Amino acid sequence: MAAAAISLPRSPPLLQPTRRRPAPPACTHSERGVSFDPGSAFYRSDSAAGRDLAVLAATLHRCRGRPDPSAPFLCLDAMCGCGVRALRYLAQAGADFVWANDASEALRPVILANLARFERSSPAAEAGRRSWVVSHNDATRLLSERYLRREYFDVIDVDSFGGDAAYVRAALLALKIGGLLYLTSTDWRSARGYGSRSSLSSYGAYVRPMPYPNEVGLRMVLGGAAREASLLGFHITPIFSYFAYHGPIYRVMVQLCNGKDDGISNYGFICHCKSCGQSQTFGFDELGQISCGCTDRTDADSITVVGPLWTGPLHDASFLTEMLSLANEWGWACTIENGVTLEKLLGMMIEESDPRLPPGYIRLDEISRRAKVNSPPLGTLINSLRKEGFSACRSHIGANTIKTNCPIASCINVARDIRNLR
Repeated sequence: MAAAAISLPRSPPLLQPTRRRPAPPACTHSERGVSFDPGSAFYRSDSAAGRDLAVLAATLHRCRGRPDPSAPFLCLDAMCGCGVRALRYLAQAGADFVWANDASEALRPVILANLARFERSSPAAEAGRRSWVVSHNDATRLLSERYLRREYFDVIDVDSFGGDAAYVRAALLALKIGGLLYLTSTDWRSARGYGSRSSLSSYGAYVRPMPYPNEVGLRMVLGGAAREASLLGFHITPIFSYFAYHGPIYRVMVQLCNGKDDGISNYGFICHCKSCGQSQTFGFDELGQISCGCTDRTDADSITVVGPLWTGPLHDASFLTEMLSLANEWGWACTIENGVTLEKLLGMMIEESDPRLPPGYIRLDEISRRAKVNSPPLGTLINSLRKEGFSACRSHIGANTIKTNCPIASCINVARDIRNLR
């Protein structure tokens, strides 16, 4: 399935040419210097950090990650809302062409007016081709039509509401090999184990309540994408996985890679023991052998198993390091936007990328409760675990939590030692 260069007609089939573009509305919002008006569309300024990450990743992919850097850089925003993401891909990521789609035709004047703010002289414009197109279609249908027309994109962004992941396969088919797919889920009930049937039908994972549900939510989305890619003869590599409390929202950026991976090394099950607090991962070949070392003194009901889902690293450390460097270059890293500092966020993600770290995180109050001591300072506990030879870091997913490969029994001993020294 070789990726052919997209050839867009002067009048795309899903867009009738307008005789007169609407005048841009009065600006009411701005993100990183890009002005727009959300109009009647659903818009959350809290989600700006997720759009920042998307723009940084897309820019790096355009400049350094493509087999043919001279080819037009093509983006598709399948559920564009007011069009702010499409506008930022054009204005900031340097996209040569953006296809902005939203199922609601009522938003058409808003989207057209916002994208009309972007005008640029380019070879495409000189050849009579527009740098953007607006359509109103079901996302799955649009993506399937692009695949059938052999029109493949470098970046596909699907900012969906809820947890219906029926579009994932169509999105992967419309993506260039090596391209980036940005997926979103707001299905917090499934992530927290309250909608197991929904998670099973959407992502192929049976999820039950766990002590780290927000990370489970990210791994659920990644696992669904990995499963769909494997069915098509491909595999994925996570670029980054981002959890935001507002919503809450689970976002993952993955890269589509040619050929099947081994299929199971990063796709399996997570087991948590309520009795001792320890978590472990198990592969398909270990089904029927899932247990905990403390089960000789507990009953089977203390074991919770979820999956199958993604059990590998949540991020690509080298890519994130480049994103942080670009954010510094653009002056984005140290500014606080809607309560989020990219330097801090990306720094934590880079630490989370350590391949030694298993899935899950441990809450500080859980350690102190089991140790029967007051909670030690989070930084002190992390440094102490590192001195003992373990990998440990903060988690961007949960406040006052740590990710570590240290068994929880050893964490408890370290916490007691810290308090005994004070």
